[in-house]
Parts: sequence; structure tokens; C-alpha cells
Amino acid sequence: MLHVLKLVLLPILIWSSCAFAQGDLRGHGGPVRALSITPDGKFALSGSFDQSAILWSLDTGRALRILRAHEGSVNAVLALPDKLFTGGEDGRVLLWNFGSDAPSVSTKLHDAPVSSLAMSRDGGLFASAGWDGLVQVWMQPFADNARRFTGHSGIVNAVAFLPDGMSVVSGGYDATVRIWPLNGGTPVVVTLPSPVSSLVVARDGMIAAGCADGSVVLLAGDGNILATIAATETPVTSLAASPDGSMLAAGSPRGAVSVIDTNARRVRFTLNGPGLPVWSLAFTPDGRHILSGGADRIVRRWDARSGEHIGAISDAGADDELGALKDMRGAEVFKACAVCHTLRPDGAGRAGPTLYSLFGRKAGSVPGYAYSDAFRKLDLIWTEETVSRLFEIGPQAYTPGTKMPEQTVGNAEERRALIEFLKAATAPK
Repeated sequence: MLHVLKLVLLPILIWSSCAFAQGDLRGHGGPVRALSITPDGKFALSGSFDQSAILWSLDTGRALRILRAHEGSVNAVLALPDKLFTGGEDGRVLLWNFGSDAPSVSTKLHDAPVSSLAMSRDGGLFASAGWDGLVQVWMQPFADNARRFTGHSGIVNAVAFLPDGMSVVSGGYDATVRIWPLNGGTPVVVTLPSPVSSLVVARDGMIAAGCADGSVVLLAGDGNILATIAATETPVTSLAASPDGSMLAAGSPRGAVSVIDTNARRVRFTLNGPGLPVWSLAFTPDGRHILSGGADRIVRRWDARSGEHIGAISDAGADDELGALKDMRGAEVFKACAVCHTLRPDGAGRAGPTLYSLFGRKAGSVPGYAYSDAFRKLDLIWTEETVSRLFEIGPQAYTPGTKMPEQTVGNAEERRALIEFLKAATAPK
């Protein structure tokens, strides 16, 4: 029910058309985890915690297709001129033909969530990284002769190619950046002060690593550290580079985006959104605009020169949905749940099922929602006692096998307030 912060998001360097539509992109039912744009700049692809990817027209700002086939969140996306790739929490990478609503190929490449996808500059090589600590490189999508690179001692959060296509770079939770020569040479291992949550490679070959201590570390293509920049006061959750490498954008859990001048090696200014985590970032090819995606389910557009938001800043409508009940103490606790759940009877499209008519309902029984097999098999009725117990000990202990993020409400008074709010807000009307 509650979304928990994960430092696993991949920011992908993207292109944008000159006819840049005004306003935000709205359509996801969960946090936006990944962004990519086709090389012609006409279309954007976003991946979300709601288990979908959306193909957008950047000229009109409209969602053209909603792609659903993953059993879990979509953590990585890659948009090419004639095909689309998505990588999911289910360990699978899916290949979609541009005009299709169903994947043409589905393969399980990792034994844990896929965190990152990348393509070499010449389009001849593809790479994937995952929470299983594995980096894979293939000459053609899903080729049997994929090369596997092992050495990270934990989650690999990001992968990218150096511009010459001769090496692949990865960053992981073990606080290392690794440069893997594709000719079979010895990898370069650079140890940083804290876990690497995101990583990008600029067109000139500069590597930028976003770290859990709030720093962005700049490295040369041979692994030598060029600079360490204090970017945010909290962990860096996403990172993007302008095409010429002169600017970086670093996202944070508090919703601020630091825009960094890589020549001066300092933060130029900060983009301030609605105060929710920013999980994905990207620059347009002329460096004039930045796209950001985050926990508010919206892809926002920014002027990279002035820092101004393009269009009016607004939240995702949580207060409007709470209506007359927004002043209840439990409403404040529920706001974290609103990232994934709606209270409306027609509340489809979120990462979790609607909570309308929750009490007295059998777990796993909302029509049309893609529950995990384990959740569907639960012999559990939602009551005041069972909902309270769920948040007391957490989903993994109370409903093992669920896709629900692990989170608890440890304070008994807050749990009671949440239950009272849910009873009032979800009662059939």
C-alpha cells in the first residue's frame, strides 16, 4: 500500500523535437521510474511503478499507447526509431514493435529486477543491468551469445556505453564504478565514498555517477576521478547529462533537481517541484529543456536555462480526492498510500487496486487488477484488524509473495487514525 524509496532508477540521455509541447505528461498511476525518447525527438517512452510503459507524442503531449506486460514495475526503458525496450521488476526485458500493444519478444535476462538498459552510440550493442549484480552485453536484442560481466557485490543500478563502444560502464550499490573493456581486458574498478544510485556518460566520454551521499562524481573514460560535486543534501536518485556534457541534472528524494555546470563544477540553480522524489531525468538535445519524472506520477517539463517550470506546478490531485475528509488525522498518513491507490470506485490505472469498498472484501478480488499469484491465493478478508496488522508487521511478513512495497506504520495511534480514515473514505456511497 505504501511506496518505499528505492535507489534504483535509471536516467537515460534523451533527444527531443523542436516542436516541444507545452505542459506536463499525465497518465501514469504510479511513480515514473524511467524516461527515454526516440532519436528523432518525436516520441517519449516512460516506465512506471504502475507496471506499465507509456508511449507519448512530444508534439501534442498525448499518450499514444499504454504497454502492459510486466509483472511488476517498469524500471528501465529504451526508445529507438523502430522499436521499444522495457525492463521490469520481474527480471524480464521486452521488445515492442513501434505500432504494437503487445511485446514481440519477452525474455528473462536477470534473476532479479532489471534496473537499466543502454545502447551503444552506433546502435550495434545493447546492455542490461540488474539487482542480481549482473551486467549483460549483446550484439542483437536477446542474442544467445550475450556476454555476462560479474564482479559487483550487490545491486547494479546503472549501465552505459563509452562513446567509442569499446567499453561498458556500470555503477552499483557496492559503491563502485566499473569500466568493462569489451575486448576481454581487465576491468577498471573505481571505489567511491558511497553507493552509486545512477550513472550517465556524456557525449565527450565523461562519466558522471550520482551517489547516496548526495554527491555527483565526475570521472574520465579511464576511471580517473576529475571532481566531486556536492549536488544534494539527500541521496541522488536520478541523473541526466546534456548532450554536450556541459550540464548535469541530479534529482533527490525531496523533489528538488540540482542543475550542475560541469565546467565550473558547481550547482548553478535548483528546480523546485512539489516536494516528492524525482526518479528520472533527461535533457533535450539542444540542452534547453529538462524532463523529470517522479513519485507524483507526472512527467514535468523545465526550462534548463532559467529553471522555470513549463506550465503550472500542481500536485497529482491527492487533496482533491480526499475531499471533505482531508482534515482527518489519518488522511495525512494515507497520502503516502495515494501514490499507488485511489479511493474512487472507478480508480483504475494506479500501481495498486482501488481501495473503494475495502472493508469486508476478500484480498485479491478487485476485478481487472493484475495481482500476484500469491496474493490471489490468500485466504484473507480485509477488516479493521487485518489492515492494522498489515501495517504493523509489513506486507512481506503478513502477505508473503505480494508485490506490495515493504512499509510499516509503527505508531499504534497513527495506525488507528489510518483505519478510521479508510473506514470513512472507502465506504460504498
